[in-house]
Amino acid sequence: MNKKKFTYKKSGVNINAAEKFVNFISNVSPKKKGKKKFSNIGGFGSITSIPNGINQPKIVACTDGVGTKIEIANTLNKYDTIGVDLVAMSVNDLIVQGARPLLFLDYISINKIDLKKMKSIIKGIIKGCRLSGCELVGGETAEMPGTYEKDKFDIAGFAVGVVDKNRILNKNKIKENNLVLAIPSSGLHSNGFSLVRYLINQKKINIRKNKFLKYEFLKPTQIYVHEILKLCERNLINGCANITGGGLLDNIKRVIPNNFVADINLNQIKTLKIFKWLKNNEISDKEMLRTFNCGVGFCIIINPKNLEKVKKYFSKKFEPYVIGKISKGNNKVKLSGSINWS
Repeated sequence: MNKKKFTYKKSGVNINAAEKFVNFISNVSPKKKGKKKFSNIGGFGSITSIPNGINQPKIVACTDGVGTKIEIANTLNKYDTIGVDLVAMSVNDLIVQGARPLLFLDYISINKIDLKKMKSIIKGIIKGCRLSGCELVGGETAEMPGTYEKDKFDIAGFAVGVVDKNRILNKNKIKENNLVLAIPSSGLHSNGFSLVRYLINQKKINIRKNKFLKYEFLKPTQIYVHEILKLCERNLINGCANITGGGLLDNIKRVIPNNFVADINLNQIKTLKIFKWLKNNEISDKEMLRTFNCGVGFCIIINPKNLEKVKKYFSKKFEPYVIGKISKGNNKVKLSGSINWS
């Protein structure tokens, strides 16, 4: 009598497909000088060096995902931008403390390895690493049948950076009468997509047939690394905040020292078409401000005398502009006025 043979592949895990994916990553990752391929990929651990010229190096680490923006990618069957989002969500947090991103690792968990989908995601991750000046040094791919439904997956990213102890951006550098500047976002970035998806489901909107929404929903998160680090090198920033989940109020609050308040004038905010579209679909101002960046992807706090110098390091599209100032107070952040959604 023939006995039934059990294999890992029959359980839903394909080791050969995973090995092909690792080989693909190794071959498409940015090449190191003198090496045919990136030797860290596929090993048990990755080794990197602390850059020269840092007297008292401090390591900064961040981790994040892209939330339910993944479901939009699944709906549109387009995966080449969420990898950029994944890198951006971590490296934009690193630079808040003045750290330069060094390395990045990814974690992809999926029902069943789909090489075409996975290759598309990893190409986005590599692009994000290139835009932020860090290296993709490895990661993990987990095939998890039974945990994820068919075609479902999740991704997470881990970034490590370095900053000289004497150049760490902290609350103590923020002073009265400093200016609060908004740096424009590229769009929704990677926050608020559970509300977005709820809205389109309730309104029965077919985003596959809507060119505007297809483009806006998967537009990648803007990466601010190069501009912010140039400003840090020249001591032109006293503080900054990455505007992600929680919006302006919750994120700026995290960097304001005790006994000071950031007075933000919402009238000054230059919002974008996608946020106007959302606002016109029965979302209150309060909900917009606590859920989305509303057009402000990053904030920096500077000495007023440095305003024109700071602007020179940005392209016209992402040029910072004043939305408030620092004063004495106890509330950390005070919002006044209202965004012009028209």
